[in-house]
Amino acid sequence: MPQASSDLDQALARIRLVITDVDGVLTDGGLYYDANGECLKRFHVRDGLGMRMLEECGVRVAVLSGRDSPALRARVADLRLDLCDFGVKDKAAACRALMAQAGVTAEETACLGDDSIDLPAFGACGLSFAVPEAADYVKAQATAVLKTPGGSGAFRELADRILRAQGRGEVFASAEGFGKVMHRAVQ
Repeated sequence: MPQASSDLDQALARIRLVITDVDGVLTDGGLYYDANGECLKRFHVRDGLGMRMLEECGVRVAVLSGRDSPALRARVADLRLDLCDFGVKDKAAACRALMAQAGVTAEETACLGDDSIDLPAFGACGLSFAVPEAADYVKAQATAVLKTPGGSGAFRELADRILRAQGRGEVFASAEGFGKVMHRAVQ
């Protein structure tokens, strides 16, 4: 299902919402537990900055996870993201609800995932992206496969592609351009 680069860039230019999975996408997929049995997660700062960059440039970000944890809720709160759904089993329905909340269409929505639970979300969104370590059958269903592994900046790779396709190169061109766009950002 991969698209030619110029066609993909045109589609990315229309994106107004990015819905991302968490485990295996924003994290490395490993589950860490402390001595009290609390689940801990490691998030990459570049992904958080990519989320803030998109939000500051008018592209909404939604977090959609099949799991729920205090660590995940804390990260979402740190990033000031208000579109989220945790403990989700029907990701297609959840995507449609998030699109309705954001006031966007499927064609204006990109989805990022890594596993079979994300495939219904891929079908509900106009564009779908998989991390490189996703199962082959998941990658085959994605519009494109990213180069950066989950938990190591995969979301940021997608965010940068969207911003470039939308002509927001000032974010990357200079420290001054970055500062103008990111005046309120938190990583």
